[in-house]
Amino acid sequence: MLRGRDGASCRLRGGGAGVSSVMGLLEDRKLAAGQRVESLREEAERVLAELAEAEAVLERRAIAVVELSEALAAGAQPQEPVRPVPVPAVVKEPVAGSVVPGWREGMTVEVLAPEYRRLLDVLETGAGPEGLRAKELAGLLGLELVPAKVEGVRVKVKRLAARGWLAEDRPGIFTPRRRAG
Repeated sequence: MLRGRDGASCRLRGGGAGVSSVMGLLEDRKLAAGQRVESLREEAERVLAELAEAEAVLERRAIAVVELSEALAAGAQPQEPVRPVPVPAVVKEPVAGSVVPGWREGMTVEVLAPEYRRLLDVLETGAGPEGLRAKELAGLLGLELVPAKVEGVRVKVKRLAARGWLAEDRPGIFTPRRRAG
């Protein structure tokens, strides 16, 4: 005979009927324990979320106290007005991999990275009225006519076309941008 914590007893018989009822009791207890664990996890998550929120409020209030203290202390002392310091303009040379800016009136190719300038130069000198495809451009640039090289050229001329530096009147055919006037 087995006796549980709650005092209930179960008799084991040779037929196995008693074992199955013990198994049922254990399954019920396991299920109840699992539900309790899940309930506690949910409560812990809720408490942790509340704690994080309360800590954020505390941190904001502590910062506010420090800021106010500094402002009050600084207010007691006369201060000169803050004058902006001129920052020297730095003209950077475009480098490979730099962003292609959108074309606008007065902009020169000097703002482009060297490989983009070279593409525009080849397109302006080698393109007839029909324009050139990326594969033809790659050949004029002296690149191997393998898919990887041609695709690299195609991506660059597509980027130049999207930003107004050249035209793509028909899909895949690129021409120099038409000048106004």
